Amino acid sequence: MSANPLTFGAELRRRRLAAGRSLAGLAAEVHYSKSHLSRVESGAKPPSAGLARQCDTVLEARGALIALLASPGRDPEGVIPRHADHWRLTMAPDGGGEFVATAGDAGATVLTKWARNSRRADVAGTVESFDRMFRELRVLGQNAAPSAMVPLLIGHIHVLRAQALSAPARSRGRVLLTAARYAEYTGWMCQEAGDEHSALWWTGTAAEWAEAAGDRDLGPYALVRQALVSLYRGDAVSTVEQARAAQQADCSARVRGLAAQREAQGLALAGDHDGCRRALDHAAVLLTASGDAPETIGSWTVEDPVALARGWCLYDLGRPAAAAEVIRGELKRIPLRATRARARFGAWLALAYAEAGAVDEACAAADPVLATLPIVDSATVRNDVRDLSRVLTRRHRNSRAREFLPRLSAALNERRRFTPPVGTPRSPA
Repeated sequence: MSANPLTFGAELRRRRLAAGRSLAGLAAEVHYSKSHLSRVESGAKPPSAGLARQCDTVLEARGALIALLASPGRDPEGVIPRHADHWRLTMAPDGGGEFVATAGDAGATVLTKWARNSRRADVAGTVESFDRMFRELRVLGQNAAPSAMVPLLIGHIHVLRAQALSAPARSRGRVLLTAARYAEYTGWMCQEAGDEHSALWWTGTAAEWAEAAGDRDLGPYALVRQALVSLYRGDAVSTVEQARAAQQADCSARVRGLAAQREAQGLALAGDHDGCRRALDHAAVLLTASGDAPETIGSWTVEDPVALARGWCLYDLGRPAAAAEVIRGELKRIPLRATRARARFGAWLALAYAEAGAVDEACAAADPVLATLPIVDSATVRNDVRDLSRVLTRRHRNSRAREFLPRLSAALNERRRFTPPVGTPRSPA
Protein backbone atom coordinates (compact mmCIF):
# COMPACT_ATOMS: atom_id res chain seq x y z
CA MET A 1 0.00 0.00 0.00
CA SER A 2 1.14 3.55 -0.72
CA ALA A 3 -0.17 6.99 0.15
CA ASN A 4 -0.31 10.44 -1.29
CA PRO A 5 2.69 11.81 0.66
CA LEU A 6 1.46 15.41 0.57
CA THR A 7 -2.02 14.63 1.92
CA PHE A 8 -0.73 12.20 4.52
CA GLY A 9 2.08 14.51 5.66
CA ALA A 10 -0.19 17.52 6.09
CA GLU A 11 -2.74 15.51 8.09
CA LEU A 12 -0.03 13.94 10.23
CA ARG A 13 1.40 17.35 11.08
CA ARG A 14 -2.05 18.76 11.83
CA ARG A 15 -2.87 15.93 14.24
CA ARG A 16 0.56 16.05 15.87
CA LEU A 17 0.27 19.78 16.58
CA ALA A 18 -3.31 19.40 17.77
CA ALA A 19 -2.12 16.73 20.20
CA GLY A 20 0.61 19.04 21.49
CA ARG A 21 3.44 16.68 20.51
CA SER A 22 6.79 17.81 19.21
CA LEU A 23 8.34 16.22 16.15
CA ALA A 24 11.09 14.69 18.27
CA GLY A 25 8.57 13.35 20.78
CA LEU A 26 6.43 11.63 18.17
CA ALA A 27 9.51 10.24 16.43
CA ALA A 28 10.62 8.62 19.69
CA GLU A 29 7.19 7.08 20.26
CA VAL A 30 6.97 5.48 16.81
CA HIS A 31 10.69 4.55 16.76
CA TYR A 32 11.61 6.51 13.64
CA SER A 33 14.24 9.25 13.35
CA LYS A 34 13.13 12.84 13.66
CA SER A 35 14.55 13.66 10.20
CA HIS A 36 12.61 10.78 8.61
CA LEU A 37 9.36 11.94 10.20
CA SER A 38 10.05 15.52 9.10
CA ARG A 39 10.41 14.39 5.48
CA VAL A 40 7.15 12.47 5.74
CA GLU A 41 5.33 15.54 7.08
CA SER A 42 6.71 17.77 4.31
CA GLY A 43 5.65 15.28 1.65
CA ALA A 44 9.25 14.64 0.57
CA LYS A 45 9.00 10.97 1.58
CA PRO A 46 5.95 8.68 1.44
CA PRO A 47 4.97 6.88 4.67
CA SER A 48 5.22 3.14 5.00
CA ALA A 49 2.12 1.24 6.09
CA GLY A 50 3.83 0.43 9.40
CA LEU A 51 4.61 4.06 10.16
CA ALA A 52 1.06 5.10 9.24
CA ARG A 53 -0.41 2.55 11.64
CA GLN A 54 1.91 3.52 14.50
CA CYS A 55 1.18 7.23 14.06
CA ASP A 56 -2.55 6.49 13.84
CA THR A 57 -2.38 4.63 17.18
CA VAL A 58 -0.18 7.12 19.04
CA LEU A 59 -2.23 10.13 17.88
CA GLU A 60 -5.55 8.31 18.47
CA ALA A 61 -6.64 9.00 14.90
CA ARG A 62 -9.00 5.99 14.91
CA GLY A 63 -8.04 4.89 11.41
CA ALA A 64 -8.08 8.36 9.80
CA LEU A 65 -4.36 8.25 8.97
CA ILE A 66 -4.52 4.64 7.80
CA ALA A 67 -7.41 5.58 5.52
CA LEU A 68 -5.08 7.90 3.62
CA LEU A 69 -3.12 4.88 2.38
CA ALA A 70 -4.06 4.07 -1.20
CA SER A 71 -5.36 0.64 -2.15
CA PRO A 72 -2.90 -1.65 -4.01
CA GLY A 73 -3.01 -1.14 -7.75
CA ARG A 74 -4.91 2.14 -7.55
CA ASP A 75 -3.66 4.78 -9.97
CA PRO A 76 -2.80 7.80 -7.79
CA GLU A 77 -2.83 10.05 -10.81
CA GLY A 78 -6.54 9.47 -11.46
CA VAL A 79 -7.96 8.65 -14.87
CA ILE A 80 -5.18 10.29 -16.95
CA PRO A 81 -3.24 7.45 -18.69
CA ARG A 82 0.37 7.07 -17.61
CA HIS A 83 1.50 6.77 -21.23
CA ALA A 84 -0.46 9.57 -22.86
CA ASP A 85 0.50 10.67 -26.36
CA HIS A 86 3.43 13.07 -26.66
CA TRP A 87 2.49 16.10 -28.77
CA ARG A 88 4.94 18.35 -30.58
CA LEU A 89 3.92 21.47 -32.49
CA THR A 90 6.42 23.23 -34.76
CA MET A 91 5.73 26.73 -36.08
CA ALA A 92 7.73 28.30 -38.90
CA PRO A 93 8.14 32.09 -39.25
CA ASP A 94 6.35 32.05 -42.63
CA GLY A 95 3.16 30.63 -41.08
CA GLY A 96 3.74 26.98 -41.95
CA GLY A 97 4.26 24.21 -39.42
CA GLU A 98 3.59 20.65 -38.42
CA PHE A 99 1.97 18.71 -35.61
CA VAL A 100 3.36 15.34 -34.50
CA ALA A 101 1.65 13.02 -31.99
CA THR A 102 3.55 9.90 -30.91
CA ALA A 103 1.63 7.19 -29.06
CA GLY A 104 3.53 5.95 -26.01
CA ASP A 105 2.50 2.30 -26.23
CA ALA A 106 2.42 1.49 -29.93
CA GLY A 107 4.96 4.05 -31.09
CA ALA A 108 2.62 5.15 -33.89
CA THR A 109 2.94 8.71 -35.17
CA VAL A 110 0.30 11.06 -36.51
CA LEU A 111 1.68 13.87 -38.65
CA THR A 112 -0.19 16.96 -39.83
CA LYS A 113 1.53 19.60 -41.93
CA TRP A 114 0.38 22.93 -43.26
CA ALA A 115 1.97 25.52 -45.51
CA ARG A 116 1.86 29.26 -45.39
CA ASN A 117 -1.38 30.77 -46.65
CA SER A 118 -0.21 33.30 -49.22
CA ARG A 119 -3.68 34.72 -49.87
CA ARG A 120 -4.34 38.12 -48.41
CA ALA A 121 -6.59 38.10 -45.37
CA ASP A 122 -9.45 40.39 -44.44
CA VAL A 123 -7.35 42.43 -42.03
CA ALA A 124 -10.21 44.32 -40.40
CA GLY A 125 -12.19 41.13 -39.80
CA THR A 126 -9.14 39.25 -38.56
CA VAL A 127 -8.14 41.93 -36.06
CA GLU A 128 -11.69 42.37 -34.81
CA SER A 129 -12.08 38.62 -34.27
CA PHE A 130 -8.76 38.25 -32.49
CA ASP A 131 -9.45 41.30 -30.32
CA ARG A 132 -12.73 39.69 -29.22
CA MET A 133 -10.96 36.42 -28.46
CA PHE A 134 -8.26 38.29 -26.56
CA ARG A 135 -10.82 39.81 -24.23
CA GLU A 136 -12.25 36.37 -23.56
CA LEU A 137 -8.80 34.85 -23.06
CA ARG A 138 -7.98 37.45 -20.41
CA VAL A 139 -11.14 36.43 -18.56
CA LEU A 140 -10.19 32.77 -18.95
CA GLY A 141 -6.70 33.58 -17.65
CA GLN A 142 -8.27 34.73 -14.40
CA ASN A 143 -9.69 31.24 -13.85
CA ALA A 144 -7.16 28.85 -15.40
CA ALA A 145 -3.58 27.76 -14.76
CA PRO A 146 -0.95 29.77 -16.68
CA SER A 147 0.57 26.53 -17.96
CA ALA A 148 -2.73 25.88 -19.74
CA MET A 149 -2.97 29.45 -21.07
CA VAL A 150 0.52 29.77 -22.56
CA PRO A 151 0.20 27.12 -25.34
CA LEU A 152 -3.23 28.51 -26.24
CA LEU A 153 -1.87 32.06 -26.51
CA ILE A 154 1.15 30.97 -28.55
CA GLY A 155 -1.16 29.33 -31.09
CA HIS A 156 -3.04 32.59 -31.55
CA ILE A 157 0.22 34.53 -31.85
CA HIS A 158 1.45 32.18 -34.56
CA VAL A 159 -1.68 32.71 -36.65
CA LEU A 160 -1.43 36.49 -36.24
CA ARG A 161 2.24 36.49 -37.19
CA ALA A 162 1.41 34.55 -40.36
CA GLN A 163 -1.51 36.88 -41.13
CA ALA A 164 0.79 39.89 -40.81
CA LEU A 165 3.06 38.46 -43.52
CA SER A 166 0.22 38.21 -46.02
CA ALA A 167 -1.50 41.48 -45.07
CA PRO A 168 -1.13 44.58 -47.27
CA ALA A 169 1.72 46.82 -46.11
CA ARG A 170 -0.64 49.66 -45.16
CA SER A 171 -2.58 47.48 -42.69
CA ARG A 172 0.14 45.09 -41.51
CA GLY A 173 0.73 47.18 -38.40
CA ARG A 174 -2.79 46.51 -37.11
CA VAL A 175 -2.18 42.77 -37.15
CA LEU A 176 1.29 43.13 -35.60
CA LEU A 177 -0.10 45.28 -32.78
CA THR A 178 -2.72 42.67 -31.94
CA ALA A 179 0.02 40.01 -31.95
CA ALA A 180 2.08 42.24 -29.65
CA ARG A 181 -0.78 42.46 -27.16
CA TYR A 182 -1.09 38.69 -27.15
CA ALA A 183 2.69 38.41 -26.64
CA GLU A 184 2.65 40.84 -23.71
CA TYR A 185 -0.10 38.85 -22.01
CA THR A 186 1.80 35.63 -22.68
CA GLY A 187 4.73 37.18 -20.83
CA TRP A 188 2.48 37.79 -17.82
CA MET A 189 1.24 34.20 -17.89
CA CYS A 190 4.85 32.97 -18.03
CA GLN A 191 5.65 35.10 -14.99
CA GLU A 192 2.62 33.66 -13.21
CA ALA A 193 3.99 30.20 -14.05
CA GLY A 194 7.29 31.13 -12.38
CA ASP A 195 9.31 31.37 -15.62
CA GLU A 196 10.95 34.80 -15.52
CA HIS A 197 13.21 34.14 -18.52
CA SER A 198 10.29 33.37 -20.82
CA ALA A 199 8.30 36.24 -19.33
CA LEU A 200 11.02 38.71 -20.31
CA TRP A 201 11.41 37.12 -23.76
CA TRP A 202 7.74 37.51 -24.58
CA THR A 203 7.64 41.02 -23.12
CA GLY A 204 10.62 42.01 -25.27
CA THR A 205 9.01 40.43 -28.34
CA ALA A 206 5.82 42.39 -27.68
CA ALA A 207 7.81 45.63 -27.52
CA GLU A 208 9.58 44.89 -30.83
CA TRP A 209 6.33 44.11 -32.67
CA ALA A 210 4.59 47.14 -31.20
CA GLU A 211 7.42 49.39 -32.35
CA ALA A 212 7.27 47.88 -35.83
CA ALA A 213 3.53 48.57 -35.84
CA GLY A 214 4.11 52.22 -34.96
CA ASP A 215 2.54 51.91 -31.50
CA ARG A 216 3.91 54.20 -28.79
CA ASP A 217 2.50 52.47 -25.71
CA LEU A 218 3.41 48.79 -25.60
CA GLY A 219 7.17 49.38 -25.77
CA PRO A 220 7.24 51.61 -22.67
CA TYR A 221 4.66 49.35 -21.00
CA ALA A 222 7.12 46.48 -21.50
CA LEU A 223 9.46 48.43 -19.21
CA VAL A 224 6.67 48.61 -16.62
CA ARG A 225 6.31 44.83 -16.87
CA GLN A 226 10.06 44.34 -16.57
CA ALA A 227 10.00 46.55 -13.49
CA LEU A 228 7.41 44.19 -11.98
CA VAL A 229 9.80 41.26 -12.48
CA SER A 230 12.51 43.27 -10.71
CA LEU A 231 10.08 44.13 -7.91
CA TYR A 232 9.28 40.47 -7.28
CA ARG A 233 13.01 39.78 -7.20
CA GLY A 234 13.36 42.37 -4.44
CA ASP A 235 15.52 44.59 -6.68
CA ALA A 236 14.40 48.11 -5.73
CA VAL A 237 17.07 49.90 -7.80
CA SER A 238 16.18 48.18 -11.10
CA THR A 239 12.47 48.59 -10.39
CA VAL A 240 12.83 52.35 -10.05
CA GLU A 241 15.19 52.71 -13.02
CA GLN A 242 12.93 50.77 -15.40
CA ALA A 243 9.80 52.59 -14.20
CA ARG A 244 11.43 56.00 -14.66
CA ALA A 245 12.63 55.06 -18.15
CA ALA A 246 9.04 54.22 -19.09
CA GLN A 247 7.83 57.60 -17.80
CA GLN A 248 10.36 59.42 -19.99
CA ALA A 249 9.08 57.74 -23.15
CA ASP A 250 6.67 59.33 -25.62
CA CYS A 251 3.62 57.35 -24.55
CA SER A 252 0.12 57.82 -23.17
CA ALA A 253 -0.73 59.15 -19.74
CA ARG A 254 -2.11 55.70 -18.92
CA VAL A 255 1.27 53.99 -19.38
CA ARG A 256 3.18 56.78 -17.63
CA GLY A 257 0.73 56.54 -14.72
CA LEU A 258 1.28 52.79 -14.39
CA ALA A 259 5.02 53.41 -14.56
CA ALA A 260 4.83 56.02 -11.78
CA GLN A 261 2.87 53.53 -9.69
CA ARG A 262 5.61 50.93 -10.21
CA GLU A 263 8.26 53.52 -9.31
CA ALA A 264 6.43 54.13 -6.03
CA GLN A 265 6.52 50.41 -5.25
CA GLY A 266 10.26 50.32 -5.90
CA LEU A 267 10.83 53.35 -3.69
CA ALA A 268 8.77 51.76 -0.91
CA LEU A 269 10.92 48.65 -1.18
CA ALA A 270 13.95 50.90 -0.71
CA GLY A 271 12.36 52.60 2.33
CA ASP A 272 11.94 56.02 0.68
CA HIS A 273 8.72 57.27 2.29
CA ASP A 274 8.64 60.74 0.70
CA GLY A 275 9.65 59.57 -2.76
CA CYS A 276 7.03 56.82 -2.65
CA ARG A 277 4.28 59.26 -1.69
CA ARG A 278 5.24 61.69 -4.48
CA ALA A 279 5.30 58.91 -7.08
CA LEU A 280 1.89 57.63 -5.99
CA ASP A 281 0.41 61.13 -6.17
CA HIS A 282 1.91 61.57 -9.64
CA ALA A 283 0.51 58.20 -10.74
CA ALA A 284 -2.98 59.18 -9.54
CA VAL A 285 -2.87 62.44 -11.54
CA LEU A 286 -1.71 60.67 -14.72
CA LEU A 287 -4.24 57.84 -14.50
CA THR A 288 -7.07 60.30 -13.85
CA ALA A 289 -5.97 62.35 -16.86
CA SER A 290 -5.91 59.25 -19.06
CA GLY A 291 -9.72 58.95 -18.88
CA ASP A 292 -11.13 55.74 -20.34
CA ALA A 293 -8.04 53.56 -20.58
CA PRO A 294 -7.49 50.95 -23.29
CA GLU A 295 -8.56 47.66 -21.78
CA THR A 296 -5.48 45.94 -23.21
CA ILE A 297 -3.01 48.05 -21.20
CA GLY A 298 -2.82 47.04 -17.54
CA SER A 299 -5.35 45.14 -15.48
CA TRP A 300 -9.05 45.10 -16.33
CA THR A 301 -9.92 43.74 -12.89
CA VAL A 302 -8.73 46.62 -10.69
CA GLU A 303 -10.71 49.88 -10.61
CA ASP A 304 -8.05 51.90 -8.79
CA PRO A 305 -4.55 50.43 -9.30
CA VAL A 306 -2.95 53.32 -7.40
CA ALA A 307 -4.98 52.56 -4.27
CA LEU A 308 -3.87 48.92 -4.27
CA ALA A 309 -0.28 49.96 -4.92
CA ARG A 310 -0.55 52.42 -2.02
CA GLY A 311 -1.68 49.57 0.23
CA TRP A 312 1.28 47.40 -0.67
CA CYS A 313 3.68 50.35 -0.37
CA LEU A 314 2.45 50.85 3.19
CA TYR A 315 3.32 47.21 3.88
CA ASP A 316 6.85 47.58 2.51
CA LEU A 317 7.24 50.81 4.50
CA GLY A 318 6.55 48.94 7.74
CA ARG A 319 2.90 49.89 8.26
CA PRO A 320 1.07 46.56 7.82
CA ALA A 321 -2.08 47.52 9.73
CA ALA A 322 -2.64 50.56 7.51
CA ALA A 323 -1.83 48.43 4.47
CA ALA A 324 -4.44 45.85 5.43
CA GLU A 325 -7.11 48.52 5.78
CA VAL A 326 -6.45 49.86 2.27
CA ILE A 327 -6.14 46.44 0.58
CA ARG A 328 -9.29 45.14 2.30
CA GLY A 329 -11.36 47.99 0.85
CA GLU A 330 -9.96 47.58 -2.67
CA LEU A 331 -10.33 43.80 -2.66
CA LYS A 332 -14.10 44.20 -2.27
CA ARG A 333 -14.19 46.08 -5.59
CA ILE A 334 -12.55 43.31 -7.63
CA PRO A 335 -15.10 41.26 -9.64
CA LEU A 336 -15.87 37.81 -8.26
CA ARG A 337 -15.05 36.22 -11.62
CA ALA A 338 -11.49 37.63 -11.43
CA THR A 339 -10.22 34.62 -9.47
CA ARG A 340 -6.53 35.24 -10.12
CA ALA A 341 -6.65 38.88 -9.06
CA ARG A 342 -8.68 38.09 -5.94
CA ALA A 343 -6.18 35.39 -4.97
CA ARG A 344 -3.25 37.71 -5.55
CA PHE A 345 -4.59 40.62 -3.54
CA GLY A 346 -6.19 38.32 -0.98
CA ALA A 347 -2.71 36.95 -0.27
CA TRP A 348 -1.48 40.52 0.17
CA LEU A 349 -4.28 41.17 2.65
CA ALA A 350 -3.55 38.00 4.65
CA LEU A 351 0.16 38.84 4.80
CA ALA A 352 -0.51 42.41 5.93
CA TYR A 353 -2.86 41.20 8.68
CA ALA A 354 -0.31 38.61 9.83
CA GLU A 355 2.51 41.15 10.06
CA ALA A 356 0.18 43.44 12.01
CA GLY A 357 -0.42 40.63 14.52
CA ALA A 358 -4.06 40.09 13.51
CA VAL A 359 -3.74 36.31 13.17
CA ASP A 360 -7.46 35.51 13.05
CA GLU A 361 -8.02 38.05 10.28
CA ALA A 362 -4.96 36.77 8.41
CA CYS A 363 -6.24 33.20 8.42
CA ALA A 364 -9.72 34.29 7.37
CA ALA A 365 -8.29 36.29 4.46
CA ALA A 366 -6.07 33.37 3.42
CA ASP A 367 -8.93 30.84 3.33
CA PRO A 368 -10.28 31.77 -0.13
CA VAL A 369 -6.72 32.17 -1.42
CA LEU A 370 -5.83 28.58 -0.53
CA ALA A 371 -9.10 27.37 -2.06
CA THR A 372 -8.32 28.95 -5.44
CA LEU A 373 -4.54 28.46 -5.51
CA PRO A 374 -4.77 25.05 -7.27
CA ILE A 375 -6.94 26.69 -9.93
CA VAL A 376 -4.84 29.76 -10.73
CA ASP A 377 -1.54 28.00 -9.96
CA SER A 378 0.20 31.36 -9.56
CA ALA A 379 3.91 31.57 -8.73
CA THR A 380 3.47 35.13 -7.47
CA VAL A 381 0.63 34.13 -5.14
CA ARG A 382 2.61 31.12 -3.91
CA ASN A 383 5.51 33.41 -3.00
CA ASP A 384 3.18 35.54 -0.89
CA VAL A 385 1.68 32.41 0.74
CA ARG A 386 5.21 31.24 1.60
CA ASP A 387 5.85 34.62 3.23
CA LEU A 388 2.58 34.23 5.13
CA SER A 389 3.67 30.81 6.35
CA ARG A 390 6.94 32.26 7.62
CA VAL A 391 5.15 35.08 9.44
CA LEU A 392 2.66 32.71 11.09
CA THR A 393 5.47 30.35 12.06
CA ARG A 394 6.96 33.21 14.06
CA ARG A 395 3.62 33.39 15.86
CA HIS A 396 3.43 29.65 16.58
CA ARG A 397 2.36 30.28 20.17
CA ASN A 398 -0.96 31.51 18.81
CA SER A 399 -3.37 28.55 18.65
CA ARG A 400 -5.03 29.81 15.45
CA ALA A 401 -1.63 30.06 13.74
CA ARG A 402 -0.70 26.52 14.82
CA GLU A 403 -4.00 25.24 13.50
CA PHE A 404 -3.65 27.03 10.16
CA LEU A 405 0.02 26.29 9.37
CA PRO A 406 -0.60 22.69 8.16
CA ARG A 407 -3.11 24.01 5.63
CA LEU A 408 -0.52 26.45 4.30
CA SER A 409 2.03 23.67 4.06
CA ALA A 410 -0.37 21.40 2.19
CA ALA A 411 -1.33 24.17 -0.25
CA LEU A 412 2.29 24.99 -1.02
CA ASN A 413 3.21 21.34 -1.58
CA GLU A 414 0.19 20.44 -3.67
CA ARG A 415 1.07 19.39 -7.20
CA ARG A 416 -1.27 19.78 -10.11
CA ARG A 417 -2.35 16.44 -11.60
CA PHE A 418 -1.99 17.67 -15.16
CA THR A 419 0.42 20.42 -16.19
CA PRO A 420 0.89 20.87 -19.94
CA PRO A 421 4.42 21.93 -20.99
CA VAL A 422 4.89 25.65 -21.44
CA GLY A 423 7.23 25.28 -24.41
CA THR A 424 8.13 28.95 -24.76
CA PRO A 425 11.19 30.08 -26.76
CA ARG A 426 14.47 30.38 -24.86
CA SER A 427 16.37 32.84 -27.04
CA PRO A 428 17.20 36.23 -25.50
CA ALA A 429 14.92 39.18 -25.98
